[in-house]
Amino acid sequence: MRIPGCTANRIGRSRPSALLLPDGVESDALILLVARGSRGMCDGFIAVLLPGYLFALGFGQLAVGLISTNTLFGSAFATILIGLAGNRFASRGLLRFAAALMMATDLAFAGLSSLWPLLIAAFVGTLNPSSGDVSLFLPLEHAKLAESATGDARTALFARYSLVGALSAALGALAAGLPDWIATYSAASSLTAMRAMFVVYSTTGIIIWILYRRLPAHHSTADAPRVPLGLSRGIVTRLALLFSVDAFASGLLVNSMLTLRLIQRFGLSPGAAGQFFFWAGLLSAGSQLAATPLSLAAALAPTLSGALLSLGWLGAPLVACGALKIAYDLSLPAAFRHVKPGGGSS
Repeated sequence: MRIPGCTANRIGRSRPSALLLPDGVESDALILLVARGSRGMCDGFIAVLLPGYLFALGFGQLAVGLISTNTLFGSAFATILIGLAGNRFASRGLLRFAAALMMATDLAFAGLSSLWPLLIAAFVGTLNPSSGDVSLFLPLEHAKLAESATGDARTALFARYSLVGALSAALGALAAGLPDWIATYSAASSLTAMRAMFVVYSTTGIIIWILYRRLPAHHSTADAPRVPLGLSRGIVTRLALLFSVDAFASGLLVNSMLTLRLIQRFGLSPGAAGQFFFWAGLLSAGSQLAATPLSLAAALAPTLSGALLSLGWLGAPLVACGALKIAYDLSLPAAFRHVKPGGGSS
């Protein structure tokens, strides 16, 4: 809830803010967009490199799946904790904690080579096996974005946030070819070059931590009555149920596991897999610009891809992912077709 007197000055915004932010949005939201873009770049190449990196450490398919799954379990647990206790702490402090955890996670992956320590780091940390944001950054940044705008400006701001995330992840996927290039034109091994990419990710965490320091410290609202959700409880519950279906479908086909299939089934290098995810990411970003007319086509695309790629039971997750995505995309407008943007019913 916005606090009177704490609204950032919208007059005289810098040129980058004016270009990226819609009218009616506080200029501090630009920090969140830059942080999302920086993190998305790293998520893009880490999701592609993770299977190859774990193979280079001597792990098999099962270990790759366990580590990838553990990152998702850890993110889900962290999100639940944020939902239960996050309002007791300043959001800026929680964001800086998340950035510090990002630094530690990727340093751990760069330095560790045993399964159990990596499983612990995957669960506790912020490593992302997909190009989308699934860590504790997501609920924290969403809450800050919601505070930074009102009405239609809020919708436009969230659209920009999603677009920045999709484009940055697509560009980051191209960087997955860097370790092979470094190994070819230098004395460094491919494993050493991949470790360096995790160090780059950790360094990005430092930059994001510094960015979060520039966020304004909002005054405490401890004296204000707290009514969790209130009249929005029903809408939020329905959204949560629908999002759980979408999240389950996405979990069947995270980028790291699809990269594993591309490498083993088709012999793609990490660089070639990165190009695949780059173009897929661009299509995903483009679909967000035309989400309404193309919603059904976007939902059908994973199923068609799954039918083409599926050979035996190994392709079942692809088809299941597409089918669940269709169910989600069709259920979402059906469940909220009578809800007006302002919160009322038609």
